[in-house]
Amino acid sequence: SSTTNTMIAGTLQTDPRSGGVKRSSGVNVLPEVKETWNRIRDNGDTSVDWLIAGYVAGSKTDITVVAQGAGGPAACAEALPDGEPVFGGCRMANGRFQGFFYVSENTSAMKKGRASMHKNGVLNVMEGRDGEIDMKPGYTE
Repeated sequence: SSTTNTMIAGTLQTDPRSGGVKRSSGVNVLPEVKETWNRIRDNGDTSVDWLIAGYVAGSKTDITVVAQGAGGPAACAEALPDGEPVFGGCRMANGRFQGFFYVSENTSAMKKGRASMHKNGVLNVMEGRDGEIDMKPGYTE
């Protein structure tokens, strides 16, 4: 029924009680993720052009920046962790912005499943993305 769809859409919108943080599927993206992403998108700040976001140690819902740097997607690929699902984004050589979701083969099925449910909630914080890239170790543009 259309009533159900309206309710679902309503729950995914920004909850004013969360201080304007977009929430969905129970994931809590900490402010530093958006702050770092805004720096990546800032043409005047060349000190950072990629970020990797992952779960705060011991948390199943809180997402923070686990790595960031310059050097483009290839440098980002070198920093990918093993065994932990991560989300992130890069400024590409052509000036476009891409997001990604990466899970290594050593990541448990439980973590993979939870992270895949959180993926949209995390990537939605990174506004202005043109799409997604298949980020993995060894990735080059």
